[in-house]
Amino acid sequence: MFLWFVGGAALIVWQVFRDPTIDYRLVMLGAVLPDLVDAPFGGARVAHGVLASVALLTFVMFATIGRRALRRRLLAVPIGMFLHLVLDGAWSNTTVFWWPLAGTSFDDAPLPSIERGWWSLLLELIGLIGLAWAWRRFRFDLPERRATFARTGRLDPSPAP
Repeated sequence: MFLWFVGGAALIVWQVFRDPTIDYRLVMLGAVLPDLVDAPFGGARVAHGVLASVALLTFVMFATIGRRALRRRLLAVPIGMFLHLVLDGAWSNTTVFWWPLAGTSFDDAPLPSIERGWWSLLLELIGLIGLAWAWRRFRFDLPERRATFARTGRLDPSPAP
């Protein structure tokens, strides 16, 4: 699954913060990062636990002391990772979600995004619909809007001329 996480995370961040200066590209990266990290290991592992998102958030906070602009930009990645856990329903597997507090074994937990079966198609469709809404809402039909997003990750909510 890809569109469900990318579209879902970007739209949730937009609806919650309504901040056009967030780098939505990094939110989207964070939203797919747990699957990218854990898939090579055959299932849900460390990146699907809340500790990984908290650790990345902590790292960003400490690594960017005194560099407010960089911090603001990089916080988008752990926010995306937290949203992946929400959109994936990762809390439903206590062993993985609370690793290592609930034990150090992953019990061969599959990736939630793969084990859903045909439901994944419905979620991908919802993600696609969300991205289509964003395309229209932020006027990505205009080349300058697409170029700005590609260069900065920012969304321009103002009406197009």
